[in-house]
Formats: sequence, C-alpha cells, structure tokens
Amino acid sequence: MSRRIKHIRHLGVLVIVFALFAAACGDDTTTTTTTEGGAGSVDLTIGYLLPQTGALSGIIDALVKPLEMGVAEIAAAGDTVTLVPGDDGTDPAVATVTAERELNAGVDAIIGPAATGVSLSVIDRITGAEVPMCSPSNTGSIFTTYDDGGYYFRTAPPDNLQGKVHADLITEDGATRVAVAYRSDEYGRGLAQSIKDALEANGVEVAEFIEFDKDGTSFDAEAATIAAAGVDAISFIPFAEGAAFLQALIEAGVGPQDVAIYTADGFVDNVSAADVDPNNPAVLEGMRATYPSLAPPSGEPTFTERFAAFAPGIPTIFSSHSYDCLMVEALAAFAAGSNDPKEIAAQMNDVTRGGTKCSLYAECRQLLLDGVDIDYDGASGLLDFIDAGEPAAGTYDILEYDGTGGTIPLRSVDISS
Repeated sequence: MSRRIKHIRHLGVLVIVFALFAAACGDDTTTTTTTEGGAGSVDLTIGYLLPQTGALSGIIDALVKPLEMGVAEIAAAGDTVTLVPGDDGTDPAVATVTAERELNAGVDAIIGPAATGVSLSVIDRITGAEVPMCSPSNTGSIFTTYDDGGYYFRTAPPDNLQGKVHADLITEDGATRVAVAYRSDEYGRGLAQSIKDALEANGVEVAEFIEFDKDGTSFDAEAATIAAAGVDAISFIPFAEGAAFLQALIEAGVGPQDVAIYTADGFVDNVSAADVDPNNPAVLEGMRATYPSLAPPSGEPTFTERFAAFAPGIPTIFSSHSYDCLMVEALAAFAAGSNDPKEIAAQMNDVTRGGTKCSLYAECRQLLLDGVDIDYDGASGLLDFIDAGEPAAGTYDILEYDGTGGTIPLRSVDISS
C-alpha cells in the first residue's frame, strides 16, 4: 500500500497530491488539496490499543482523553487525525484481536498498548506489518534492544532509569539489607532486576529476590520468606495484586509500620489504601514510591492546565506521555509529507531531536512549513529519542504516602541513560 503525499512548490503555492492505492480493497481514488502560502494538511488514521477493560482499565480516561484533546488541537492547526478506538484488555488475547482488526482497517500508526507484557504479545505483528506503534506507558527495559525493525517507540522512559532512582532512594534512606519482590511479567522482572543491580552497585545487600504470581490471590509464603530474612527495607513491584501482597506483609509483621517499604508506578496507579484496609486510611503511611513524572519541569508548561480544562477531574496518569505519542506520530507524518506508515516511522526519532525546539503542534508545524528541522520537546519532558525510539532521559517523582491514603511529593530526579 502506498500512501505518499507529494509536495510541489511553485510561487508560494504548495499543491499536495494524495495518492492512495489500496490494492487489496480495489481502491484507486486520488485526492488533491491545494493551500496558498504553505503546506496542505495531512490526514491520518491512528488506532489505539489501550485498556478499556482489564487490570489497567482504571486509567483509560487518563490515556484516551489526552488523545482527544490532541486531535482537537491538530484540527485547529489545519490537519486531521481520525482515532480508531481499541481495547488492549490488559490481556494479550484481547490485544491480539484488536491489533489485527486495526491493521486490517489500514491505520497509519498505533498508540499503545499500555502494559509491557501486552505490548510484547502484539509487537511482532504490528512492527512486522511495518506500522509504527508508540506506547505511552511501556517502561520495560526489554524494548530498548528489541528487534522491532524501527517501528516501536515509547514516550515513557525505560525502567533501567527508574531502577537506578529507586535503588538510590532506598540507599539514601539508609537500608543495608533489602528484599525485592516482583510480579511475574516483563514489567516486574525488568524493573526488579534494574533495582537489584543498582542496589548491589551501591553496596546494599539484596537478601531476597522473589518473583510472585501476578495472578495470585495469596502471598503468605512470600511474606513469610521476607519476614524471616530480617531485612530493613522491602521493594515490591506489583499491579493491583499489590493490595493482597501488602496485606500478607502486614500479617507477617513486615508492613509499612514495621519496615521501610518502597514501590513504583504499577502500585501507585492501581492500589488505594481502601483496597488494603477499608477501615484504615493510614495503612500505607510512610511507604515511598518512584514514579515517571507526570508534569516534569522540562515539559511543556501549559499541558496540565489545558488538560484539566479539557477533561476536568481526570487523573493525569501517563496523560502527558499519551499526548506526546500522538504529537510525535502526527509531526512525523507532517515532516515526511506522507501518511505512509514506513515514512512516518522513519521520521519519529528525528522530530524529537537535533533541531529547533518547539512544544506545541501548531508551532512545530509552522517550523516544518518553513523548512526548519524540529526538536519536539513534549508535555512529558525532553524526549530526544535515541535510535531505539525512546527517551534518552527521564524525570521521576519520589512520593510518600500520608495518613489519609494520599501521596505527597518529596522531590523529582532527572536521570539519563
């Protein structure tokens, strides 16, 4: 399928010829758009695979609403993006069906899936079809070296960066003997291994390194092992099952009131104090967490306010990262002068690095119209994609749970690979 947009410049008039050859559908329609003094608009169809159901469904609005806001902003600048909704189900089986449907529909690019393990189940199919995919929340380190042919991208920084920040926090708090427990998937394994490596590099002993069943309902055995190890800190990396895991730790005498406990974004996004103990809002008090920053100082400064106005009351869990996936795909298409997936993928890294800095779609679009190479710095921070299609650096928030079940920010940490 060829979806090339040809630009012909003459006396300030740019004629754009859209030629869409869909041999499989027998469609040989040609559309021509002419615009005075600039470039014609691009017309993209972008599918998303995001968790409308499943364990991560609680953050669906936080991921989808930024896309809807971004589509409106792109339209105001003169371009068109049509979103094709899809459910990743937080489940490989659901995501596989959805990915196949969206590819068969001829989408130009895909946003998602949300979870590392789910992305691993569809990455070969999507990238093998030579369609770019961008996840706003995959943090698994496995993707940095994954053979994706140059079609996989993410705006969330990889967990090898978070692992270092997490381990440094534990070390700075004075721990000397630590237990690390993690869920049985690529997110858990990757982040836990990064934490373990960084702790040991800091001279901290990792006394227990325990993988637990992500679908488990009882964690008494793991909690007993940790309690018997005599550790002075626990790092645990769960999703929603973290509530049951923490209950088991409390019952074993190694809860937050007994030993320093650290966790990460998978817990923060999916577990509340009420999930652990509905009668005790202070049950998490003192726990600390590391989390990819939702509004880093290096990010586009108006995003949080604009998103709050567009989607009042919606949490900003990876919202800036989701918005940036859309913007990078759209700007890559505009830079390529094409909605051909191959040409979009070829521009994805370049529009985030090495050019004139810009942070809003209309601003970046105008620079491209003027023939200027751009460096899109997004709502989620300085992207500067490396060749692997991911940020070269990350900003992490360090949080602490208070007596009400909420979190208070302690500080932010910048780190580069």
